Amino acid sequence: MLTLVAFIVALGLLIAVHEYGHYRVAVACGVKVLRFSVGFGKPLLRWQPKGSPTEFVLGAFPLGGYVKMLDEREAPVAADERHLAFNTQSLPKRAAIVAAGPAANLLLAVLLYAIVNWSGVEELKAILASPSIGSVADKAGVQGGELVTRAGWDGDALEAVGSFDDLRWLLTRGALEGRDVRLELATSEQGPRREVRMALGGLHAQDADAQLFRSIGVVGPWTRPVLGEVVADGAAARSGLRSGDLVLQVGTTRIVDGQQLRATIRSSLVNGQAVERVWRVERAGQLLDIPVTPDVKPDGLESIGRISAYVGAPPALLTIHYGPLDGIWRGMERTWEVSGLTLRMMGRMLVGEASLKNLSGPLSVAEYAGKSASMGFTQYLIFLALISVSLGVLNLLPVPILDGGHLLYYLWEAVTGKSVSDAWMERLQRGGGAVLLVMMSIALFNDVTRLFG
Repeated sequence: MLTLVAFIVALGLLIAVHEYGHYRVAVACGVKVLRFSVGFGKPLLRWQPKGSPTEFVLGAFPLGGYVKMLDEREAPVAADERHLAFNTQSLPKRAAIVAAGPAANLLLAVLLYAIVNWSGVEELKAILASPSIGSVADKAGVQGGELVTRAGWDGDALEAVGSFDDLRWLLTRGALEGRDVRLELATSEQGPRREVRMALGGLHAQDADAQLFRSIGVVGPWTRPVLGEVVADGAAARSGLRSGDLVLQVGTTRIVDGQQLRATIRSSLVNGQAVERVWRVERAGQLLDIPVTPDVKPDGLESIGRISAYVGAPPALLTIHYGPLDGIWRGMERTWEVSGLTLRMMGRMLVGEASLKNLSGPLSVAEYAGKSASMGFTQYLIFLALISVSLGVLNLLPVPILDGGHLLYYLWEAVTGKSVSDAWMERLQRGGGAVLLVMMSIALFNDVTRLFG
């Protein structure tokens, strides 16, 4: 139920803001707006403010919306109202009205990011977990437990890192754009610093998925390798392990963090059989050596080790607050970065350098809406901002039928002095519709594959 409500609220808000951008600028340009609709199909609600020529409608299917303006191309217009028709407006006014929808989505994203920044964001501290063997972080010399104090593109000045999410966003961009990143690491807040270079340019990444983060070696933040709740009759309980035990070593392997401990437990089988290893743990200030034999559990097509205990303490958190101007500026920066990455990924998909699996449809959007809403209001706002950026950028693409396609027509008119003919307009609209249908089909196929594959 939460997923459905979060999805409908998100879709309704983003569509309403997009269409309101068109509506507000149209009214400001002196165009008569006949209908403002959020959703299609049978009207669930309609009203017309006194003295306004505009009918406001809420449709049954919230998968889109439209602003219907007075236009001679759609219906006859009275002579005394001709100056109010969209098609009689100057080229700059028509272009402004069309561009206002995507611009409204981008401005909404800036505002949402700013609200998150003003309200204070509780984020994960940028402390690195032990990297997987052979990953970029492992080759760079990351050991685990280091605090990332500053980071930046290779060749640029380093900047302070606010949180683990900021760091992972930078690393994701580096991997997808083929750019190396430099990190400044410290063993503590006031400890000595050292620099490492993350050679992300050699990954040739196509998908922003879990495998990419494993290749980078930064899957999650550092956590203390302690045991939480121990399930009765599980391998941990049978071996004598207790909640609160700090694991220092498993066999000959020194344990740095919870992530490494989980990976060690999973891989503690030989030829599919459990192997006993001596764990060195710290309990109430005492060091204990405890033999532990994990249980063998199926995981897909393979078997893994399990001890039936919660492994790893909650990661360290910090609350970041920004002032009024800093909050807006960071909102603008993040909107710009997400917009740029979205365009670059679309370009790479177009030339075959990135996988079409990166396209997401309504099922994935609904799933992420529910997940973000369940994580709290702040995460839901961040999700809304991300989708608002995507909607704004998508509508600016030079594809006929989208706002960007209409702006392309106006560019042609500005250069040649002639508008696109009705015949060509019809052909281009059909082509744009076909392109959009293909994109939606691929996105829906990806959704079904992710959810049921």
